[in-house]
Amino acid sequence: MPEGTPKTPLRLEAANLFRRFGAQTVVSDLWLTVAAGQVTCLLGPSGCGKSTTLRMIAGVEKPDSGVVTIDGRTVCDGVTFVPPEARGVGLMFQDFALFPHLTVAKNVAYGLTGDKATKAARVAELLERVDLAGFGPKHPHELSGGEQQRVALARALAPRPRVMLMDEPFSGLDNRLRDGIRDTTLEVLKEEGAAVLLVTHEPEEAMRMADEIALMRNGKIVQRGSPYNIYNAPKDKEAASFFSDINVIRGVSKGALTETPFGAFLTPGHADGAKVDIVIRPQHLKIDFDRAGRGPNPTAQDGTPARGVVARARFLGHESLVDFRMDFDGSTLTAAVPGVFLPVRGTALWLMIRRDRCFVFPAARLDREGFSGRADREDSVQPKIAKIAARLAKRGQGPDLTPEGQL
Repeated sequence: MPEGTPKTPLRLEAANLFRRFGAQTVVSDLWLTVAAGQVTCLLGPSGCGKSTTLRMIAGVEKPDSGVVTIDGRTVCDGVTFVPPEARGVGLMFQDFALFPHLTVAKNVAYGLTGDKATKAARVAELLERVDLAGFGPKHPHELSGGEQQRVALARALAPRPRVMLMDEPFSGLDNRLRDGIRDTTLEVLKEEGAAVLLVTHEPEEAMRMADEIALMRNGKIVQRGSPYNIYNAPKDKEAASFFSDINVIRGVSKGALTETPFGAFLTPGHADGAKVDIVIRPQHLKIDFDRAGRGPNPTAQDGTPARGVVARARFLGHESLVDFRMDFDGSTLTAAVPGVFLPVRGTALWLMIRRDRCFVFPAARLDREGFSGRADREDSVQPKIAKIAARLAKRGQGPDLTPEGQL
């Protein structure tokens, strides 16, 4: 930033937030900041603690510890606790929560202060900005889902909140409406200049709307960054797989290199003998034709080709997905090809991996111990369960076993 350029003020700061329910820690040591005019998406799978985080910031739920600051004012710190209605935040949820007995105009005006003319002007301004001019006399039941969502947005923005909190606000909308509503919402939010924290479990939504993504897992933010950076430089295999399907090639690092059927990969920073996962997204696999049992020549960029046989191909409209059964170990790799590409099942083709588009991560702990997936873990645990159940059955304390040893 050039010298003398004013910094964008932070509107929202959450520090060291914890929330526990009994023995379960739902949010653990969470730190988050959102600047004025910035949209931050709190992204993660269901149950990771993102909605609980939003409720603690809103004041709907008390954290067990930590500090929340809104527009420079501490609203929660273990001693101070400002109630939700006094925090100056806008709230928007997936069910819209419109008052069915009030008109659109009265819904938007709800919570506004000032004289009648001032409130009417603000309502008219917002309805115009969300493309609902003339809808003021209508009631919510007369509106479509997309129109109700825009009324909810207008109502949340009416008091000019400094911070806007949105919990899965688009999840109830039809897919055909969703993109347009997102774009309208983003445009209005940017015009208002509020700091926005949007909770979602959809990577595409986060990529479309966010200036910054905070990826959450098991109650913690595991990675923060711009959509471009968080997609192209994921912290680990789980982060990469959250944004798209992935292919994984397992190998062992030796001398900062890992040899695979696709040639050698640079794996600096991994100890000799360490198992590593080489991750490649389907759209970055390169496909070439079989030449009487031979593939293309190896290259520095794409490595060594490996032969596979088409197991399945399907067309998705904007791209085709092709599953290959690989000759070297029988595993399945998936390639994404723009447009229509539907090779016949059983067709032999050659795959190559672009070295500049793959990621290398340490193998997961269970995988390092020899477990590569759910079936392996079940196979290792099931005999122990069978032995325990058999002992209990002899004592008359447990169920009989099926012939397969299942409970």
